[in-house]
Amino acid sequence: MVLAALKRWIPAIEWMGSYKKAQWLQDGSAGLTTAVMLVPQGMAYALLAGLPPILGLYASTLPLVLYSLFGTSRQLAVGPVAMVSLLVLSSASAIAAPGSSEFITAAIFLALLVGVFQVGLGLLRAGFLVNFLSHPVISGFTSAAALVIGMSQVKHLTGLPLSSTHSIFGSFLEIFQKIGEIHTTTLLIGIGSMATLLLLRRFAPKFPRFLVVVVLSTLVVWLFGLHNKGVAIVASVPQGLPDVVFPLFSTELLVRLWPAAMTIALVGFMESVSVAKAFASKHRYEIRPNQELIALGLANIGSSILGALPVTGGFSRTAVNDQAGARSPMAALVTATVIILVLVALTPLFYYLPKTTLAAIILVAVAQLVDIAEIKHLWHVKRADLALLVFTFVATLVLGIEEGIGLGVGASLLWFVVRTTRPHTAILGRLPGTTVYRNLLRFPEAKAVDGVLILRIDAQFYFGNVSFLKETLHKTLTDTKPTPHTVIIDASSINELDSSADAALHEIAEFLEQAHIKLYFASVKGPVRDVMQRSGFWEKLGVDRFVFDIHDAVVAATKLPKGSS
Repeated sequence: MVLAALKRWIPAIEWMGSYKKAQWLQDGSAGLTTAVMLVPQGMAYALLAGLPPILGLYASTLPLVLYSLFGTSRQLAVGPVAMVSLLVLSSASAIAAPGSSEFITAAIFLALLVGVFQVGLGLLRAGFLVNFLSHPVISGFTSAAALVIGMSQVKHLTGLPLSSTHSIFGSFLEIFQKIGEIHTTTLLIGIGSMATLLLLRRFAPKFPRFLVVVVLSTLVVWLFGLHNKGVAIVASVPQGLPDVVFPLFSTELLVRLWPAAMTIALVGFMESVSVAKAFASKHRYEIRPNQELIALGLANIGSSILGALPVTGGFSRTAVNDQAGARSPMAALVTATVIILVLVALTPLFYYLPKTTLAAIILVAVAQLVDIAEIKHLWHVKRADLALLVFTFVATLVLGIEEGIGLGVGASLLWFVVRTTRPHTAILGRLPGTTVYRNLLRFPEAKAVDGVLILRIDAQFYFGNVSFLKETLHKTLTDTKPTPHTVIIDASSINELDSSADAALHEIAEFLEQAHIKLYFASVKGPVRDVMQRSGFWEKLGVDRFVFDIHDAVVAATKLPKGSS
């Protein structure tokens, strides 16, 4: 029993115990391939977050080890990602200027907070909270964030001396004003890096394209001395392993950063678990979302201990990891080992790496975040959801990253409330020659039963929609000529009944009784029936007024023979 509990909390015990040597070649190859991709990406995403590039490598060591021990995905590649880096930049910039020691301290503390929140949510089994981040909201947010990220990298791509504004419109204006100051050589290296990445992705997807552009651009800068001619480079990168120092607790930073930390915790978890589920489905195994929260939380705490930025699972690296043959978390351990070797021995090689190349890597990666296909899909399928997407997109661009996703979630919840307070209802008629009843508006061949109003309510019946449903019934009765002698409520779609709704049913029953109209209920579900019986409504209306299906109620109301058609 103890071993079973340990396996549940530390999934690595199970997969390590059954690990086969035959898997090593695949996992080793995948781990090496992912490391080759992660080195430049990690540095690029640290730069995006306003941090020294080396912190991206620090965030690619211990966090990977911790996730591989506690995570339930076999392919997920954890590390810095563009979305989280942008959120770090946005939130920590409110504390201090990007790159300053105070800014770095805030980013490290943010990683700690994210980790604590995620572990706490996992222990509380609160993974369901991610459901509040609806797909249209996330799509609008990520599409806007991709543009914000792109604008933030223009200064590195072009060599323009741009200010650190978070307004995308302000950035456009400043770029237009300073367009004559573009550093041509820097721009050419950046465009060349982007073109190389895109061509290799198109024609040689398994080739280590990120490593290729890093090596080529570094060689070009070194050979031609372009760093002395205005091309910004990474320059000195600290060699060796990072110091392990637990971040000091700060009440001031906690108060100022907890909203951002919770946003990163939820957005990072959603991005990660979506990717993990996709690859788990592909390889036919299950992941445990609450355990994923704990694993990601520990990974973020590990990143903060190394003085690095928050991490999560990324789609592109996970796809590469999978394509390269990863079949267990051993691949992540190999990746972490390779990154450690890079830190110990190879960081001097990055001295001449141009920042414009890192910007190119970011731009190519985030271009895939602009979800044009989802916009087209929602236009045809659900335009109300498209409106949510557009609202979140605009709010993120105009007001900022955290404000945008906050307003998007708020709008999503508000729209949900609006929909449940004005649920769909239908007046039913009988299909000729059958005992089947369908919506008169959707089935023109269906015929209303003389003297009988059959109303279907497609929602739970609760305090929020009580008034709407009472008004709907009254209006329908008023509009129906002649006035029916019987009302049948099809309750097959009513899953819940609260005390306010039960009180409303008493009022409706009394109103109909005074109007000499009989009331029947068809297909009442167990939980709803239980409430009706406890409140006395069942007994008050009469057991004979509750029937199994609509036709039974019609038979009782019209005195038709049971099998009549």
